[in-house]
Amino acid sequence: MAPVLLERPSEHIALIRLNRPEAKNALNSELRALLSQYFLELNDELAIRCIVITGSAEVFAAGADLKEIVDSNSIEMMQRRVLYFWKTIAGCAKPIIAAVNGVALGGGCELALNADIIVAGESANFGQTEVNVGVMPGGGATQRLVRAIGKYRAMKMLLTGEIIRAPEALAMGFVSEVVPDAEVLNSAMRIAERIAQMPPLAIMQIKEVVLAGADVSLDTGLMLERKAFELLFSSKDQKEGMNSFIEKRKPHFTGQ
Repeated sequence: MAPVLLERPSEHIALIRLNRPEAKNALNSELRALLSQYFLELNDELAIRCIVITGSAEVFAAGADLKEIVDSNSIEMMQRRVLYFWKTIAGCAKPIIAAVNGVALGGGCELALNADIIVAGESANFGQTEVNVGVMPGGGATQRLVRAIGKYRAMKMLLTGEIIRAPEALAMGFVSEVVPDAEVLNSAMRIAERIAQMPPLAIMQIKEVVLAGADVSLDTGLMLERKAFELLFSSKDQKEGMNSFIEKRKPHFTGQ
């Protein structure tokens, strides 16, 4: 079977499932390439308004497939284009929700960090464990983890290979919410359905400004926000949203 499955549970939502159960969804080249392909396709698919990515009920992703890379040299690792594949996910304009059961370690944790919202099961575990096998994170964790939870907590995880449980991850702002294990995917889908009912252009502008504003000065970030806010007044959804509020009816957003 394919290492990644793409489903469309509703008109505006795509569900991506990692599907290497025999390897605990370890991230090999085939999986990374297919995952990247799906994100590129979904990013261009106008009907899709939110993407949910998940593993199985037992594991999100246990990390990189070490059997594939253990004997690689630096040139071979460069040619694997791991960061290129990750960029297609990080650059996706659609909101991404990670539904995490079980372990999300190493590259699996980095994959979750590319999401905009993380829903974790009560027994989920997160960790950047690369240091345990003689290397360091190579898919963005040294940058994204620091931005997510701050330098001191991130450094402890990165330097020790510490694995944290979902409640602790929630307390440090690593995940959006923690739910019973059996409710992870349903909870993620409910959030996706709510996002899918919102005006797509506004949703895309919110994501773009939040991510771009994280790496600039406050004044520049506020300028980006103001320009995006003003831009949305040229959309039909702005007129629909405000008029429906005034008329006390449910809005119907079309992404125009």
